[in-house]
Amino acid sequence: MGTFCSVIKFENLQELKRLCHWGPIIALGVIAICSTMAMIDSVLWYWPLHTTGGSVNFIMLINWTVMILYNYFNAMFIGPGFVPLGWKPEDSQDSMYLQYCKVCQAYKAPRSHHCRKCNRCVMKMDHHCPWINNCCGYQNHASFTLFLLLAPLGCIHAAFIFVMTMYTQLYNRLSFGWNTVKIDMSAARRDPLPIIPFGLAAFAATLFALGLALGTTIAVGMLFFIQMKIILGNKTSIESWIEEKAKDRIQYYQLDEVFVFPYDMGSRWKNFKQIEQLKQKADKRIRSVRYRVIEDYSGACCPLNKGIKTFFTSPCTEEPRIRLQKGEFILATRGLRYWLYGDKILDDAFVEGVSRIRGWFPRNCVEKCPCDAETDQVPEGEKKNR
Repeated sequence: MGTFCSVIKFENLQELKRLCHWGPIIALGVIAICSTMAMIDSVLWYWPLHTTGGSVNFIMLINWTVMILYNYFNAMFIGPGFVPLGWKPEDSQDSMYLQYCKVCQAYKAPRSHHCRKCNRCVMKMDHHCPWINNCCGYQNHASFTLFLLLAPLGCIHAAFIFVMTMYTQLYNRLSFGWNTVKIDMSAARRDPLPIIPFGLAAFAATLFALGLALGTTIAVGMLFFIQMKIILGNKTSIESWIEEKAKDRIQYYQLDEVFVFPYDMGSRWKNFKQIEQLKQKADKRIRSVRYRVIEDYSGACCPLNKGIKTFFTSPCTEEPRIRLQKGEFILATRGLRYWLYGDKILDDAFVEGVSRIRGWFPRNCVEKCPCDAETDQVPEGEKKNR
């Protein structure tokens, strides 16, 4: 009993609340449906266990499911790793290069950012993922990436089973006339007959599972491609936006400079190995680009009046959209091609960095301020000394 209590702690039980969210519910539901239907189709209607190939196929399906769930739960429950509350650098002089988080009452460690969903500063934060209901960062980035790799591979295997099951079961049951197509579900292809006949319900369930498997392969496969592109540069999604912003600033001011990402190890293999390592180097303070609103925006998730590209590229995130009125000012900290994310300045407290509303807004509703294009996010300690 004592050993059992030492393994299952109160803090671990509290983490189970992460499952009570639409993201994990949908993700685990898709995994359960695809895995269960693939096993049922294999055993009953396509590749029975009494053959060598059927046994190997069944073991592979179980292996995919176990590995996918293992990395999924690791990414969810291990978490990204948070900066300790009240953290300060050992050398007090290093604090001048770091931002100060008023919520965590601590300086932000190199490559860390504050997540409003988790309400903590996350180490080497990549993004907050609603599908695991947690942040993706330093400790769980490897597990999250493995999940993105294994999920499409498992779905491809399952999709093959679904297609072959429907093909073999319907091959002798379809008859084509001049103007009609008839299906005789009483006919059977396999001898001996399966215990449960392949009826209309089984066909509908298999077809539905096939759609889920193909959709997951495309969607998660694209996410894996994006993640690998970032990892091979030893970057995070946030740092990729920072790099893009820096290069855009150099081009905007026509500066004779070349931006060099400080964490690039020089080769893709070395960068790939850094996925579970954290280089303790002090970053220069992050700069936020100031924009002026030139067109009203209602705060709609997918605005119809801002262009087709803006409508179809709306960020797939739980983060809010903010309403804009012409003449207001915005501090953009990151963004996409047609969307930006930042803080709306509500009053004259611009220098103090308070009284802001944060969220997404269309890029074509704002323009850069020519006289004050960017401003430093000053650490709290320096603000007090001003």
